[in-house]
Amino acid sequence: MRTATQSADALIVIDVQNDFCPGGALAVDEGDQIVPLVNAIAQKFEHVILTQDWHPHRHISFASTHPGKSHYETIQMAHGPQTLWPEHCVQNTPGARFHPALDIPHAELILRKGFRHHIDSYSAFLENDHFTSTGLAGYLRERGLHRLFFCGLAYDFCVRYSAIDGTALGFECLVIEDATRPVNLPNSVAETNAALAAAGVQRLRSRQILA
Repeated sequence: MRTATQSADALIVIDVQNDFCPGGALAVDEGDQIVPLVNAIAQKFEHVILTQDWHPHRHISFASTHPGKSHYETIQMAHGPQTLWPEHCVQNTPGARFHPALDIPHAELILRKGFRHHIDSYSAFLENDHFTSTGLAGYLRERGLHRLFFCGLAYDFCVRYSAIDGTALGFECLVIEDATRPVNLPNSVAETNAALAAAGVQRLRSRQILA
């Protein structure tokens, strides 16, 4: 079924950055392959927002910040579990830049997240304490944008949490599944599918928009 875009829709492009693409510090398999599709989808939307992971050195989410800990290990923080990642998307480094083929000149906002030293931010809406706001919800409400389409990297982390938080905040959220790729940790994709379904987030294919 075709999904026609409307003036109150926004496309949220999550973290299409060099470090999440092949050759990057936290490379997502085939992460670069979604870029032409994301560019094409963006042309169907009047309103497009880009998010950008933007970590300081020695960020709390880096395994290197925690001596003796390994990449992808999980530790407990005051606000809950934290996966420890390779150093990635460090502010003002080439890895933090958008993929060079990303071509969305009409994007209206670049929202940087994960810039606080002591807390990570998967979601475009809330830090990982599930309380501290990024300000995106207010931005969207002031502009009368209420149906949100998500694509980008990675499906099982930042796309997942952005869509779920957006739904909880009262937006209608849809994930364009073939315009994402997962990190694909053990069970992370199955858990994401279940979590999106439980939250009422619709998953659709790009052809439903591009047709």
